[in-house]
Amino acid sequence: MLPWTSQSSRLSRGRRRAFTLIELLVVIAIITVLIALLLPAVQQAREAARRAQCKNNLKQIGLGMHNYLDQNRVFPMCGSSTVNSMSVHTFLLPFMDQTPLYNQINFNVSYANVVNAGPLSVVVPSFLCPSDSTSLVPIGWAATSYRASQGSGILNSQPSTVVGDSNYGMPAPNGVFIPKMALAIAEVRDGTSNTAAFSEHQIGDFNNSLSSLTDTFRPGTYPATPDEAITLCRATDVNNLSMQGVSNVGAPWMQSYHSTSQYFHVAGPNARSCMFPPGRIATTAASYHTGGVHVLMCDGSVRFVSDNVNLATWRAIGTRASGEVAGEF
Repeated sequence: MLPWTSQSSRLSRGRRRAFTLIELLVVIAIITVLIALLLPAVQQAREAARRAQCKNNLKQIGLGMHNYLDQNRVFPMCGSSTVNSMSVHTFLLPFMDQTPLYNQINFNVSYANVVNAGPLSVVVPSFLCPSDSTSLVPIGWAATSYRASQGSGILNSQPSTVVGDSNYGMPAPNGVFIPKMALAIAEVRDGTSNTAAFSEHQIGDFNNSLSSLTDTFRPGTYPATPDEAITLCRATDVNNLSMQGVSNVGAPWMQSYHSTSQYFHVAGPNARSCMFPPGRIATTAASYHTGGVHVLMCDGSVRFVSDNVNLATWRAIGTRASGEVAGEF
């Protein structure tokens, strides 16, 4: 073989053929399609993880609730007094490995008193669903994604005993966590596995100049029954800012309030929330999970309840002793 032939062969073997422009575009197109297919799967996997953590948080709240019951023989009350209006969450703290935080709270004054400014701003991880965002929560407040059930009625307090009062003769709250009363577990006569204790609601945008599905709207009407409350709430023009009720939804967790730490089994999961002052409320359970909400039952179990649950069933699991037979949920 001639020397120059051997050298030419080596040079030829050392070269690499480059991509043509068309081949490069095809490769880019294939990668784009793969990313488009993969991204939703990644997002779904992340949401599945968030949803699992959210469920676990409710289990931790349930464990704290049962530890409280073991020691006190009653459920914590919803709003301990007119003066301080502390949430159920505050009383569960020592039973959720949060005793130092509990000891910082002065229960002799309002949650909003300056002496409670420290604990008011403390974030409790078990109170937050990872699917929620806390980016809009005001500085100095800490939020919660979980609320205690007051039942399927619309009254946000004990009925008035004053004849002529607008809430005189109204049915009393029929859930587990009700204002100014600490109930024994024996009073959950419908059964602990059939009675809701906590559920979810997304944290709000804290801005009454915008309308958000997380808001509690104020129709300006006065329903007499849960069914009427649903009808009036649905008819509300949410784009009319005069119908804004409360945008400070989910914070601070220390406050016992219908749009902060309580919810009602009036309308079904992920329905619109409304308030009808004075004292009639239809705030709902709601979440960013597709298709429903997590519900902590009084026996400590956590169920995922569909948005399509039968309304009678949803109301039945909201009551503690009404004798309804809850259907499948």
